[in-house]
Amino acid sequence: MLARRRALSAPARLAAAERVRAELRTLAQRVRPRLVTGYVPVGSEPGGAELPDELAGALGPGAQLLLPVLRPDLDLDWAPYAGPGCLVAAGRGLREPATDRLGRGAIGSAELVVVPAVAVDRRGVRLGRGGGSYDRALARAAPGALTVALLHDGELIDSVPAMDHDCPVRAVITPSGGLQPVVSG
Repeated sequence: MLARRRALSAPARLAAAERVRAELRTLAQRVRPRLVTGYVPVGSEPGGAELPDELAGALGPGAQLLLPVLRPDLDLDWAPYAGPGCLVAAGRGLREPATDRLGRGAIGSAELVVVPAVAVDRRGVRLGRGGGSYDRALARAAPGALTVALLHDGELIDSVPAMDHDCPVRAVITPSGGLQPVVSG
């Protein structure tokens, strides 16, 4: 899956990112969440580097976007996004906000939780990169939160390996399919 992502041409990656961001903007404008968690895509991850700015711009007045900060134990802390100037280079090629940390539990107040994934299956089980960071974070999300993984076309598949600690997502966004609910459980 990762090799397939890396093989996407720059124009194809840009077009896919624009479609994913447009669908996410529409979702945020429809749901009108007060608190959203997102992330800064790296490399060929769907959404592109502009994702945080576009997501923040789709939020209503007073709403806030939190981005993850990777802790040394590979768990995620959360910090407010205050524009591209607040992002700093971090370990593992990530870019993180340099704003005040709000703690691991901050995700529990988010109504919309946007996460990366390498693939997601029809049960909502997501395949990440193996560190378990997002599974730990998703376990702290509110039960009613809309959890959405961003994917490239072809990454919503029939089955991925699942473990007891995996936390499924409720929906995915793909460039061609837009927002697609998945059956979690």
